[in-house]
Amino acid sequence: MARSLEVLGEKWTILVVREALAGVTRFSDFQQRLGVAKDVLAARLSTLVEFDVLERRSYRAEGERERSEYLLTAAGRDLGVVLASLAQWGDTHRPTGFGPVVEHRERGTTEPLRVAFVTSSGREVALEDVESVSGPGATVTVPTRSPR
Repeated sequence: MARSLEVLGEKWTILVVREALAGVTRFSDFQQRLGVAKDVLAARLSTLVEFDVLERRSYRAEGERERSEYLLTAAGRDLGVVLASLAQWGDTHRPTGFGPVVEHRERGTTEPLRVAFVTSSGREVALEDVESVSGPGATVTVPTRSPR
């Protein structure tokens, strides 16, 4: 968790990823939607690029200078489940009184979805039946801030 929080453990970083998952790719659009200071946004985007959550690509709109857009990598797309889990926790333990801001549904059926622990065979496991044990990396010392 500590390694993940080195990359994602700041409010604006999580919100940038949320917007990227919603399809935002351009600096000005991130800035407008989030209302974040430009220097803070630039720093968060740089971190997400450094750790391969976003990929920076150049583009040029007709008659304008070259600019960068930010596209999710596979690592960035995988954060969709993480953000959905955080939202699910917030809806349960920090409710607004107005209901969820976002509801996740299966495309095509619109069946509601929620994040859960699921076995490799697809069976859902209740949280009280989940145990966490040390994995093979538990005894290895891993340097903390190591991009790519």
